Amino acid sequence: MNKDYYAVLMAGGVGSRFWPISTSDNPKQFHDMLGTGSTLIQKTFQRLNKFVPTENILILTNERYNDLVLEQLPMVKQDQVVLEPAMRNTAPCILYAAMKIQKMNENAVMIVAPSDHWIEDEEAFANDVTACFEKCKTENVLCTLGIKPSFPNTGFGYIEFDKSDNSQIKKVNQFREKPDYETAKDFLAQGNFLWNAGIFMWSVKTIVDAFKSYQPKQHQLFHEGVSEYNTSGEREFIANNYPKAENISIDYAILENSNAIYVLEATFDWNDLGTWGSLYDKLDKNQHNNAVVNAKVLSQDANGNMIRSKAGKVVVVDGLNDYIIVDKDEVLLIYPKTKEQDIKQVLNKVKETFGDEYA
Repeated sequence: MNKDYYAVLMAGGVGSRFWPISTSDNPKQFHDMLGTGSTLIQKTFQRLNKFVPTENILILTNERYNDLVLEQLPMVKQDQVVLEPAMRNTAPCILYAAMKIQKMNENAVMIVAPSDHWIEDEEAFANDVTACFEKCKTENVLCTLGIKPSFPNTGFGYIEFDKSDNSQIKKVNQFREKPDYETAKDFLAQGNFLWNAGIFMWSVKTIVDAFKSYQPKQHQLFHEGVSEYNTSGEREFIANNYPKAENISIDYAILENSNAIYVLEATFDWNDLGTWGSLYDKLDKNQHNNAVVNAKVLSQDANGNMIRSKAGKVVVVDGLNDYIIVDKDEVLLIYPKTKEQDIKQVLNKVKETFGDEYA
């Protein structure tokens, strides 16, 4: 494996749209959402570990998930778990991780990858990432992977690339916010728009320099701790200074400012597993078009449902179509798939009504 290849695995999110399985104490990345025998974070680590050395993979997560990470990834050492003492979106934690890696290896190139995506063709994924790595090693560019849209999805941001660029890795014109349906249809008709998968590659030097140019205050804040990174003094510095960082995404902080962004259209199938509906789409269906995880299901006049329970539990469904049915401990969710984006609000109502122990 190439010793200059590094990975930052983003594992700090709560995944509230997967409630009640995903909770603030045990979010979705630490669950076997598809019933495969591996949790999402384990699958992501294994995928990256095919071309990135084990010791070069950092896991970015919230302090409260430290023990979960070490339990599920026993090959990882404590110093590979980069802990955020406060929630500050993606830009501060990426800069922090990049500076840590730069101190380890100034020639490093790195991938930033969410821990909750599902990618089946792992060889194609590795080939796409290493193609971007090679570009990043020789040019001062920031690369991302884009997904060819299969329908006018309004739940994703889009990447508009230069139509006149005949290269494999194309110049990005701009990032576009989540569109309405008509705008999304127009994007697909134009033919030079890709879904933004939130997977990024760059050299540590290029990304740190980009922060210096576009986010000088953020850069200065974290640069003051360089002498402490990867030493016993790091934790105290981060505890005292990380909460001072601006709450801002990498998209707003860097990607929308830089004119050196390039995109490679992914050659692999991809699912962001952001909602119960996206999980339903990914899973195999039974003869009644129901997607089932763990449960033993007996159904009558029930089609298109997403059904999950603890292993071996018998679930009987009659007369329900296109519902999310999830049974976990003290919570039973029976909710229309068409309203899945509202589960976040439902969770807030449950907390207000019954208390945080159900969330």
